[in-house]
Amino acid sequence: MSNGSQTRPVSSRKAHPTFHFLAGLCSGISSAVLLQPADLLKTRVQQSGAHTLSQTLRTILSGPSPIASLWRGTVPSALRTGFGSALYFTSLSSLRQLVANNAAYASTLTGGGASPDAARRSTVLPKLSNTQNLVTGATARVLAGFVLMPMTVIKVRYESNYYAYKSLPSAISSIFRGEGLRGFFTGFGATAIRDAPYAGLYVVFYEGSKTWLNQTFSTNTTVVDATSPAPVFNLSGTTINALSGVVAATTATAMTNPFDAVKTRLQLMPQRYGNMVKATRLMLKEDGMRSFFDGLGLRMGRKALSSALAWTVYEELIGGAERRFVRQEEERKAAVL
Repeated sequence: MSNGSQTRPVSSRKAHPTFHFLAGLCSGISSAVLLQPADLLKTRVQQSGAHTLSQTLRTILSGPSPIASLWRGTVPSALRTGFGSALYFTSLSSLRQLVANNAAYASTLTGGGASPDAARRSTVLPKLSNTQNLVTGATARVLAGFVLMPMTVIKVRYESNYYAYKSLPSAISSIFRGEGLRGFFTGFGATAIRDAPYAGLYVVFYEGSKTWLNQTFSTNTTVVDATSPAPVFNLSGTTINALSGVVAATTATAMTNPFDAVKTRLQLMPQRYGNMVKATRLMLKEDGMRSFFDGLGLRMGRKALSSALAWTVYEELIGGAERRFVRQEEERKAAVL
């Protein structure tokens, strides 16, 4: 594993988009399976606003097969999160690389050069401005969300106790018979409005946190002179990535939870809530402002853990691949000499 205090070699080769897809798939599936109980509890708490987390958990644990009940919906969740992460990381990497290449080209035209600490950061992603991070993160997430929307609808309904789906095919058949193709995209507007700012803010906070942690806790991330204070701790790149994931996820989640609450109601009871405006009015009228923050603690905890796990696994896999490319290039050059 990489250490944040060591200089990361700059490879002339980047991991192929297929590898980004596979790395994202692995990170998404692992986080979905491990954290499915938190996702299920969040959905149950949000579905009506009438039950607290403790009441919901007691109901599940007092029923038959409590362990299996907590992992209900794992298959659609793993498919949705796994392929969603794969699409997200692949498109995010491609978008960021495109923006970075354009910026680098513009810099060469104006006589600029590469950032002096470009090789010393713990990230495998190109360095962008906050605005570029916001736009690329939001674009990649909305694209992945649209493609995986049918699986998201199935996942949410599977996790609730409103629908008695016995299998994934029965869920697909039931939604198609009752609502047609449109049913598989119920709540996309609320999902996009939630995901676009969440993903954009996440990348901004993630990169900002890593920059600060690298500068504060890694001796070689900046030019150190006699007047520069030595770091109290020397954190590894893996630790920095994980901590940054937690910080970014909790911050972005708290800011976007109302959209998630509206999205859940729309996907569970589309006939009752209709659209975003109607759902918002009904939730305010029947359950008050509190309903927009139902499941916030669960969602923050789940997002913090899943983001730390997913981004750390993803960056380690991609970083390992790119370091392997460096070694192979060095070995080829040594053989020629």
